Amino acid sequence: MPEFKPPRPGEVSIMLSQATDAGLVFIGRIRSAYPTPADCPKNTLERREPAIIEVDPPFDAGLAGIDGFSHLIALYWLDRSRRDLIVQRPSHRPEPTGVFALRSPVRPNPIGFSVVEVISRQKGRIEIRTIDCADGTPLIDLKPYLASSDAVPGALRP
Repeated sequence: MPEFKPPRPGEVSIMLSQATDAGLVFIGRIRSAYPTPADCPKNTLERREPAIIEVDPPFDAGLAGIDGFSHLIALYWLDRSRRDLIVQRPSHRPEPTGVFALRSPVRPNPIGFSVVEVISRQKGRIEIRTIDCADGTPLIDLKPYLASSDAVPGALRP
């Protein structure tokens, strides 16, 4: 486990249980242009470099039917993220904020989520754009992005 900086003023950390509630099976890895989490862009508009989703051979058959989708939802495990901060002090907010009101990778269950643009696919390799994770990040799942049910026009944000 990597060493993390101490919490900043206003941040709150918690002790996490050693027991887990669920077991995850990583289905592949994401190959990106970002060697470390610190290299990853923070703004969605900056994430334009192509990346590769590598689906492990036992799961390749699960890709049947995805051809033709322009976008996918990628869920991934941010394996190098801190997990103990429940209140954070992000640089873009003036006050400490609860983790569930943030898109930060620092969270009790560091699950990343991106709607990725599909560029091409060959077997278990999908070339994509718009991902914000470090090279080698474990892939949890892929789902088709359906604008008819995934987009929420007029959704509010504080």
